[in-house]
Amino acid sequence: MSKGLLERNPLHWFYGSASIAFGIKNYAFSYLLLVFATRVLGIPAASAAMAIGIAVLWDAASDLILGHWSDKTKSRLGRRHPFMYASLLIFPLSFWLVFNPPFEINESNGFWYLLVLAIVIRTGTTLVEVPSVAQLPELESDYDRRSRWLALRQTLGWYGGNGIHCINFLFWVGVYGLDSHTGYKIFSTVGAVAIALTIIISSLGTQRYAMSLPQPSESFRVSEIWREFQQMIQSLRNRNFATLFGYGLVSGIAGGLSTALYIYNTRFFFGFTEVQIGITAIAVLIAPILAYFVGPLLGKKLEKKRAAIYTTLTYIVLFPIPYILLLAGYWPTLGGGLSLAIYTTFIVVEVACIIIGAMMMDSMMADVVEDSEISTARRSEGLFFATRAFGSKAISAGGILSAGLILTFVGMDTVVSAADMTMAHRVNLATLFLPLWCGLNLVAIVLVWLYRIGRRDHTTNLEQLAQRRDSAAAE
Repeated sequence: MSKGLLERNPLHWFYGSASIAFGIKNYAFSYLLLVFATRVLGIPAASAAMAIGIAVLWDAASDLILGHWSDKTKSRLGRRHPFMYASLLIFPLSFWLVFNPPFEINESNGFWYLLVLAIVIRTGTTLVEVPSVAQLPELESDYDRRSRWLALRQTLGWYGGNGIHCINFLFWVGVYGLDSHTGYKIFSTVGAVAIALTIIISSLGTQRYAMSLPQPSESFRVSEIWREFQQMIQSLRNRNFATLFGYGLVSGIAGGLSTALYIYNTRFFFGFTEVQIGITAIAVLIAPILAYFVGPLLGKKLEKKRAAIYTTLTYIVLFPIPYILLLAGYWPTLGGGLSLAIYTTFIVVEVACIIIGAMMMDSMMADVVEDSEISTARRSEGLFFATRAFGSKAISAGGILSAGLILTFVGMDTVVSAADMTMAHRVNLATLFLPLWCGLNLVAIVLVWLYRIGRRDHTTNLEQLAQRRDSAAAE
């Protein structure tokens, strides 16, 4: 299938569009929820971060069971779609409720309210995201085209999250202020409606294809749960999967740390206003387009592993530079136009690198499906994608908790404006944050270097599986 034909295929767009819902939720949880909880609900940063972190652990654990369950579900709707439709029952409403408590939040109930709603939202996200992304290995088997499917999915996910971020800081939270509930009410209402529409469109759009696929050879059996766990362990012993899982563990901490601190760093460390943060978000809309076209080309030229490593290294080098320049006295006037232009340029390139790295990692995970099937005679794409997400989510909880602790240690709980942010605050924040973030990402690169499935290996796996199917059909 040529590139043009792929992009004229409606299924390509329906598959990719599911990530918009995830992007909106991810933006809210990664960048906004901690700020909302501390500045509007009045929950201490460490307590709010703990509630969000515990919810991540729940989400991570539930991913494994649901991924394996969707691999073995027999339904006239297909293996994945019953879960995707179930998400509609809880995801949009719980997303709205977390920003709109139906009763007064105080010190005694704030932590528990945030914890319960965060758990429900993450469960709803799992129900749609894990089965949806796991459709890829059946939709596309070609080594390079898989990267293009995931390029679209990553691009639309970033547009979902960053798009609503732009609007939010230009018209809602950015206009009413970080301390006003009004902007969050508008954001959560629009976000909940967008999440619901995305789930419906993507699920219905991929429904017919899902119904045409063969049913799994065996069903998930709760009565034989120990046997189910044994099958899961057998699949997860794959060495190439282990490297990607390890990458997810380590990079998850770094990602949770940086995203939880993003608003604090932009608003207080660099002194940008809410509207300026929105302008940066508009500029970042360029990054997914760059990644969409550049990522698959890099994957084809360098192969996926090297493309992921090189883009991640670029990101690691670029990220600390603005912080170092500011502390060294070489940064333009805080909050000024030149400061915003330089910072935004760095962010655009960094986000493009993040997206390319993510699409390469997910495409590599898709290739693990056939590699595992060689030894297990069972397709486990739901389990693999869920478990990689499990590692990233579970350990990102550590990043979020670390962010909350860093904020409390630095004294950010008392900082209400950029004028309150002293140079001592900035030095302490950068000293605690940057070395930890850089070190974690370097470890992640070392882990992904151990991955061993290249284009030739994937082709060999496909040939062996085709021969096995032909032999079984001839008997």
